[in-house]
Amino acid sequence: MYQQMIFVNLAVNDLDASKRFFTEIGYSINEQFSDETAASVVISDTIVAMLLTRPKYAEFTKKEIVDATKSSEVMLALSAESREKVDELVEKALAAGGSVSGETQDHGFMYGRAFDDLDGHTWEVVWMDPAAVEG
Repeated sequence: MYQQMIFVNLAVNDLDASKRFFTEIGYSINEQFSDETAASVVISDTIVAMLLTRPKYAEFTKKEIVDATKSSEVMLALSAESREKVDELVEKALAAGGSVSGETQDHGFMYGRAFDDLDGHTWEVVWMDPAAVEG
């Protein structure tokens, strides 16, 4: 069965620092699709973050590339298998140089925290009780 994938392209200021950040929080780099201008960060079998130097990113758009530390371009949300896994990933991100983004959200059946990566891109990590999803 075909599984659709998502490739999230993000402009970064320091490719090597961004690669270190994402490997420190537990993801791997697919070297086959990486070079001195881009890094392919494997988040799951169906999610890949393409970290692109600003000049490389500019090759794909005529629009101004935002400074994500000052303007919001996108909020990326990742699911987690438990509340503990939410905390684990966010704590790894903070230890790797990320920063807290927003307040912890705890609604009982849903729990989430967010961090900004080195370039200011916001990543939300969310757990939802499977019983609540089933209705």
